[in-house]
This record gives sequence, structure tokens and C-alpha cells, in this order.
Amino acid sequence: MPTFDTGLISRIQQANDIVDVIGEHLSLKRKGREMLGLCPFHEDHRPSFNVNPTKQIFKCFACGAGGDVIKFIQMRENLTFPQALQRLADRAGIKIEPFRPRTQDARQQTQEEADPNEIARANAWAAKYFAANLAHPEKGKDARKYVTERQLSDESVKNWQIGLAVGTDNDLLTAARQKKIPDKLLLAAGLVVGAGSSLSDKFVNRLMFTIADATGKIIAFGGRTLSGEGAKYINSPTTAIFDKSNSLFGLDHARHQMVSSDTAVVVEGYTDCIMAHQFGVSNVVATLGTSFTAGHARILRRYAKKVVLLFDSDTAGLEAANRALGVALGSHIDIAIASVPQGKDPCDFLLAQGKEPFAKIIENATDVFTFKWVRLNANLGSQPTLAGKKQAVDEYLDAIATAINAGNVSAIERGLIVNNLSRVMSLDAKEIHSELNRRSSRTRTLSSYTGEAGDSHTPLDLGEGLSANAQREILEVLLAHPSLFDDIRDKISPQNFDVPVLERVAQAVFQTLSQKTRASIQTICSAVEDPQLASLITTLEHEGAEKGNFTKRLADALAALEHVEQQKNKTAGSKHDLICDVSKQNPRNMGMI
Repeated sequence: MPTFDTGLISRIQQANDIVDVIGEHLSLKRKGREMLGLCPFHEDHRPSFNVNPTKQIFKCFACGAGGDVIKFIQMRENLTFPQALQRLADRAGIKIEPFRPRTQDARQQTQEEADPNEIARANAWAAKYFAANLAHPEKGKDARKYVTERQLSDESVKNWQIGLAVGTDNDLLTAARQKKIPDKLLLAAGLVVGAGSSLSDKFVNRLMFTIADATGKIIAFGGRTLSGEGAKYINSPTTAIFDKSNSLFGLDHARHQMVSSDTAVVVEGYTDCIMAHQFGVSNVVATLGTSFTAGHARILRRYAKKVVLLFDSDTAGLEAANRALGVALGSHIDIAIASVPQGKDPCDFLLAQGKEPFAKIIENATDVFTFKWVRLNANLGSQPTLAGKKQAVDEYLDAIATAINAGNVSAIERGLIVNNLSRVMSLDAKEIHSELNRRSSRTRTLSSYTGEAGDSHTPLDLGEGLSANAQREILEVLLAHPSLFDDIRDKISPQNFDVPVLERVAQAVFQTLSQKTRASIQTICSAVEDPQLASLITTLEHEGAEKGNFTKRLADALAALEHVEQQKNKTAGSKHDLICDVSKQNPRNMGMI
């Protein structure tokens, strides 16, 4: 449930009309009582994105995305619930005072009470502190020498807020205490480590790179060692506002050029990214010491239709590229791969060759299917065993099946792929089509739903059978006709919902309606922070309204649940009788029942 006062959330919603907010992101046209546009959350060619000004919700009837204005900003900007709330509050000129629940466990309380906005402010202070260290005549002397050697301009150092963590263990901690910044806030931000009296700085003797979200808010730091000790690069730990699997370095600098060029370029290093921008190639971002993830793909999909992965051309780089392509194939984006010449990284290449050759590498990037096909043929030629060849074919077929499910393979492309495979493997095309269908079916079962901003979810399991259907029916009715809640509030509770995701929805519905019987769908959506759950809520509400006949459906669903419960009790009684009978015959054999 939200950790903010419901009254505050309601004020922010009322001050941000959903049509106005969404209209700032995409073109909407009136169709009857609703507004219609192309959905920004999937490859939409026929407008399927509906905005209801009366209910103040949106719903895509193709991909299922839906929710209130807060969920739209969460999904569109890849923000957490508190970040989206702050964004809309700023837009409306409303000051947020976070609601902090009390907990019994002190450590848990520190984590739960960590205000994301306070963490961001602590990070902003730290960025200025690190920058001052780098500019200091004595403290920053050696670090500035390294920056000069890497040919990073003064303008880049300023624009990217590059700084220095000096070589003592508690330099930042001491300075923060002088500024009355609480130790627990520094811990929550990942700026210090340890506990109690043994706190020390997280970053020591490192060149510091500032990591910001899409809005420019500082969410974390990356540090490169200047002494050769420890890991070459370290990042801030996961915090309330930072997860490296769902964050990209340079996104705040690159997002506008991504949109205008419809292309995003992904590199591996901080200096690779900064140098590209320094040379005027400003649609480049970098991963943060982790492999390319589904979270990265989801972020980029919101800004560009094409993604070019630019990796080193050595064996490790090619394997990293192959793994990244495996992830990207499952996203609704056009993927291509490029590499700089052997022995160079993008930063070195730019310094040696300049902007035009670098841009040419990106322009000539190999599309994903060509890369996978060349890799397959290379592996078939280099693998001496049948098992090795089968593994290569399996990898290729799994990749194509993933792309098919994501809608990245047209019928013509599929036909060409199958014909090529048929020729290389001497198999009938029908057999290959059949195998792709089988793998596609398996991939659909295992694939992730793109619902939570910045997170990956397994597909929603809505259960099956009489009980699950009855639970869903009850929620549909209550969401479409909330005034009926009074009829059932003493007959059923969220504990009666044994399908986990429906129980979560029930908790939000029951809690909201118990406080306000005629609560709107907008209010119920704001009772959950997970956009995936909000999307389900809008789906249930729409389907409930379409079916109508609310009173009878609610009565029938309650009767069905009661019947299932009676059957469970009867079955449990039969099992108890069976155990007692066996116990009498052989009391030593109880463990086999």
C-alpha cells in the first residue's frame, strides 16, 4: 500500500488531469466520450490506447496496460511510485510530506522510512561534495591528471558532474555530519557502509561518476579506483531509488536525442558514454557494470524504436553481445549490434578516429537475425560433435521463438528463416515450423509481463476452476459497481481469496471501499503502487462493467465460493476418516499417509 497519505494522493490526482498529462506525451484524439491514441507501451499501429476523462484512467485494450495518472507516469518515465508522485506534485506545485508508518524492528524501520526524496537530496549534496574535491587544488590534483589523460573536457566534467572521493575512510561521513545529515540517511543512500560507530565511506580514492534517472534526479554513483586497489569500478548498492538492472548511465542526457533519432546506442563504460556525447553523438547510454537486462530494454523502448548494442570485438565482448541480444529479442524493439575494431573501446576509438567513423560503425550495425545466423553457421562449423551442433541449433531456434512471441518476426522473415534452416540442416520446412511453434508456446509460458516500471514480472496467474472464477467475478462486480460492497462486507474478506494476485487486488478494493463505499476506480488504482496490479484492476473493472447484471453475479459468485468451501471441508473429513482407519490397522505406518 502507498506510504503516503491518501488525501495527499487524491489532491495530486485532482491537480493533474489525466488527459492533460498524457497529452504531453502522445497525441490524443476524441472518440465519443473518450480520448484515443497510439499506446506508448507496445508496438501500436492501430490506436488502442483509451483515456477516460470521467473516470480519470487509461486503458490499452491491446497490451492490457492501464491505471490512473500516477501509473502512467510510472510506466512512461520508468519511475517508482514515490518518484511519479513527486513528479506530478512538482507539476502542480504541491509540497509532499511523506507518511511514515512505525515498525517494531529498528533496522526494518530505517529501510521502510527511507524517504526517496531525502535520499535524492543526500545524493545531490554528495555530488556537489565530490565535485568540490575534484576541483580542490591539492585534493584533486592526481584525479584531475587522470581526467586530462582520458581527454575528458572541462565542459564534460561539469555537465556530467564528475567528482572525487578522496583517499580517507570517513571524509564524506565527517563532512555530512558537519552539515547535520543523519547517518541513517547516508546509509539508506549507500554513501556509507557499516553500522553504529564503525561507519565509513563507501567510496574511497575513486573518480566519481554521477548516475541520474530520466528526470535528472541523482539516484546513485559509480566510482573508478585511482589507486589500483579493490575492484576497478564499484556502484552504489541497491536503494529505494536505485537498481542497476533498471538504470542506465546518461539517460537524462540522451533521452531527447533518442526520441528525435528513434535510436538508442548502448555501450559498457562511463567514459565510453561521456566521450560519445563529447564528440556530439548524444543518443548513447551505458549499462552499469551489469549485463543488458530486460529492465534496460523496457526503458529504452519508451524512447526509441531501434537499439544498437556497441560492444568490444573480443570474445568476451561478443559473448556479452549475444547474451544481450537474447534479452532484447523479447522486447518490442529493433535490435542491432556493432563493435569497434579489435583492441579498442569506444572511448579510445573516438579519440583516435573521431565522430564520423564512429557514427559509421553505428549506422552499419548488424541486425540481430544476421548476427544470430552468422553465429549459428560459425558454431556449426567449429563444433566437432553432434551434441555441440545441436546446442548451437537450439540456441538459434530459442532466439527466433522469443522474437516471434515479441512480434519482431514478420511472416516473410519467418519463411526466409525456415527455408535457410531447412537448407542448412536438410530438414523439411514443416518440421522446422512445428519445432518453432513448440518453442514459441514454451517461451510464451515463461516470458515476462512488462508491467512494473523498471521491474520484470512473471505472467499473472489468475488461477483456474470454480473458486478462482468466483473470486474474479466478485472483484469485477465490486470494481464496476462499488456500492454493492455494503452487501458483502460482513460475508467475505480478502482472506477468502486464495489466488495470490486476486488476494492483493481484494486487499486494495476492500480497504478502499471500507473507507469510502463509492470510491472511484481512480482511487482504487492509487491504493496500489504496482502498475501491473493497476493494469489488472482496470481490466477487471472494464470486464465487470461490460457484463452488467451485478447483483445476481455477486450472489452467484458468493454461492460458488461457499460451495467450494463445503467441498473442501467434506474432503478434509474423508481424509481424516481414512487416516484414522489406517491408524487402527497399522499405527506404525502413519508416515506413509
